[in-house]
Amino acid sequence: MSDDQDYALFIKKVKDYSSIDLSQYKEAQMKRRLTTLWSKKGFTSFVSFFDGLMKDKALFHEFLDRMTINVSEFWRNPNRWELVEQKYIPEMLRKNRKLKIWSAACSTGEEPYTIAMILSKQGALEGTQLLATDIDDGALEKARKGVYVDRSLRDVPDSYIKTYFRQDGVTYHVADELKRAVKFQKGNLLLDKFDTGFDLIVCRNVIIYFTEEAKHLLYQKFANALKPGGLLFVGSTEQIFSPAQYGLEPAETFFYRKKA
Repeated sequence: MSDDQDYALFIKKVKDYSSIDLSQYKEAQMKRRLTTLWSKKGFTSFVSFFDGLMKDKALFHEFLDRMTINVSEFWRNPNRWELVEQKYIPEMLRKNRKLKIWSAACSTGEEPYTIAMILSKQGALEGTQLLATDIDDGALEKARKGVYVDRSLRDVPDSYIKTYFRQDGVTYHVADELKRAVKFQKGNLLLDKFDTGFDLIVCRNVIIYFTEEAKHLLYQKFANALKPGGLLFVGSTEQIFSPAQYGLEPAETFFYRKKA
């Protein structure tokens, strides 16, 4: 079997088993990332690696970690979050005190908890629907626990750390108030039907790994999920070219507003 046939069969087996469609991800990046993993684990092909995934739940979670790049921090790119805190959330709250917000591909929870902190500080957490989704069950389990090492908090303002975290040695525990406010659930961005009426959708540093066709599909789905005037907040390498084709317009760098 050729390398291409080996990978194609692996894609099919993964999709049949989990509904995860690796063909929607950039092939060269994904093959390189996963080859490094399975060769390190002693496998000799993608197909033999899949057989190993079926026998070892921990290995399957490691595969998901490698596939989804679960790298996250609180207040990642602080100047962008300052815009959310100081401009966009207050702007939304002036129009409506009950917001609907989605952290898509939330990884281990730092992003939705950042949103929850901002909302709590402005007295709007209790009335807000705050959804956080990810394809990786292991990442979601960590998110629900809400326990983080100190380096994850390096960009969090001191006032927020004092209010919303409890230190325990080298780890920090998220306040129960925030954990109760975030609804974590499994979600597949490419496969699932999205809810609608969101004031804010945050999806950062994920779309970059998808093919151009998958990106186009996702941007349209996100636009459809926003309410008129709602915002899509993307990552620092995910600028949307020609946002008007999705009914979006630039608001600030990495923020796009759905046309009313």
